Amino acid sequence: MKQSHLFTRTRREAPADEVAKNAQLLVRAGYIHKEMAGVYSYLPLGLRTLNNIIRIIREEMNAIGGQEIVMTALQDKALWERTDRWDDAKVDNWFKTKLAVGGDTGLAITHEEPLTRIMAAHISSYRDLPAMVYQFQNKFRNELRAKSGVMRGKEFMMKDLYSFAKSSEEHEAQYAATRAAYIKVFKRFGLAKRTYPTFASGGVFADFSEEFQTVSEAGEDTIYVDEEKHVAVNKEVLTDEALAKLGLDRARLVEKKAIESGNIFHLGTRFSEALGLAFTAEDGTKKPVIMGSYGIGVTRMVGILTEVFADEKGLVWPAEVAPFAMHIVSLGKKGDEISKTADALYEDLVKAGVEVLYDDRELRAGEKFADSDLLGIPRRIVVGKDAVATGDFEVVERVTGEVAKIPRAELFS
Repeated sequence: MKQSHLFTRTRREAPADEVAKNAQLLVRAGYIHKEMAGVYSYLPLGLRTLNNIIRIIREEMNAIGGQEIVMTALQDKALWERTDRWDDAKVDNWFKTKLAVGGDTGLAITHEEPLTRIMAAHISSYRDLPAMVYQFQNKFRNELRAKSGVMRGKEFMMKDLYSFAKSSEEHEAQYAATRAAYIKVFKRFGLAKRTYPTFASGGVFADFSEEFQTVSEAGEDTIYVDEEKHVAVNKEVLTDEALAKLGLDRARLVEKKAIESGNIFHLGTRFSEALGLAFTAEDGTKKPVIMGSYGIGVTRMVGILTEVFADEKGLVWPAEVAPFAMHIVSLGKKGDEISKTADALYEDLVKAGVEVLYDDRELRAGEKFADSDLLGIPRRIVVGKDAVATGDFEVVERVTGEVAKIPRAELFS
């Protein structure tokens, strides 16, 4: 991508109606556009970043046997009434509307019900289990607190995976595999050290569920961390009884603010029993399928990574997430030797399969460097007089700020 062709533009000032750091920086850098409170469009750089997040999650979900689908956003009222989750008194953040032909529909807030019904058409025997199914899809929630930028929205993308098992032991194996996959995902995001599996309320299905909480001052949750064991407890379940069950010592726990970046739940048989998802066991008896639910906020992750890694100059993306691997900044003018050198480097890197953003605009060096810092691409390659004369290019690492002179050939390794 040549920056002169990019229709988006950076902004020097943060938008006055945004209070969250993530929204301020993402709007300034041209990654997102605000439609209304809690609703954002993703522009070319933002979409590339979002797609990299999706790719990482998809690879890890596929690795544990997940099969990807896409379900509908429009929901069947009758289906949700069967699980007692349509009534606003039970779930109060639905977006609902009247159908022209009569009746009501809602925009999905989660997908346990429709997927359970889908699986009921495909699971009948113990031979059909276990199974794991996931999707990436926009969810809609009539959120009252839409003041955290892309971390809390009325419309947002989530990866939701659901597991289906014939026994508790099989379900526990699925749960453990997904938990391990989540740890790999957060490691690839560069968040391993600051993201903790966190014990939280388990509802009616188990004593505890688990959240993945990423430590940040922008967080809305309070967690208590055991650094040595690299686990945490949500404030909501911080009781002596809970700590005893978990084998944790209150004296070793450190209070931190954190952002919930994922969660994994034991669903038991609530949905399968309500919606008729059963299988015939080896002994010929009918049994309800045991389910689990596992979520990661995909658009929320864009905000989390911004909150955690951004500095006073702008965005700072981990290598696997960044929209481009390199940012070439040419200090020349159209047709001169500097521009020709930058053009040739860009073309050769693209041919080599390197994802490159090329700032070929005719602006002052200071403006280009400021934009480069704001965009947060991991490596900046500066093409100036020295590069033309020596063949060595100034390379600036965005994360560390380290500057090095690197021969052209080494840029491809």
